[in-house]
Amino acid sequence: MTQPFQMNHSTPTENKGVSTDPPRVEPATLEDLPALTELVMDLFSRSDDFKPDRAAQERGLRLILEQPNRGRIFVVRNHDKIFGMVNLLFTISTARGGFVILMEDVVIHPDHRGQGFGAMLIDHVVEFAKQKNFLRITLLTDQVSAESQEFFKKHGFEQSHMIPMRRIID
Repeated sequence: MTQPFQMNHSTPTENKGVSTDPPRVEPATLEDLPALTELVMDLFSRSDDFKPDRAAQERGLRLILEQPNRGRIFVVRNHDKIFGMVNLLFTISTARGGFVILMEDVVIHPDHRGQGFGAMLIDHVVEFAKQKNFLRITLLTDQVSAESQEFFKKHGFEQSHMIPMRRIID
């Protein structure tokens, strides 16, 4: 399943199994849309709350990429491959009196989990938030995924007394 995450513009730069192009976190571009869509499709296929819908996921990702004043998508990548992503949506909190981030879709490709890529993304998001004077980062994580909850706790997130509720508008 790694094929959709390969980018077409180059070949891997490997020297006897040691990468000469270490992974780094960068803003995603419209060229990354197919790989981002695959990552989100994988994420939603494992969720009880969401159903994968390629057209909807691609549309949502495109809206973020085309409107950077509303949010950002960051990826961890090397020259030819995207290993994972996170998307950030910007809003205003009356409780905090300023701009805050809603962090969604923190996903690492299944073949690359446990290698520190999630930590790279979270560290980048926290630094981005500090540099841009955001006052809080909020995320939703699966209630049934203790592993996911522990990952975020390890990176400084704590449970809120707030309970997420939603109403789908069709």
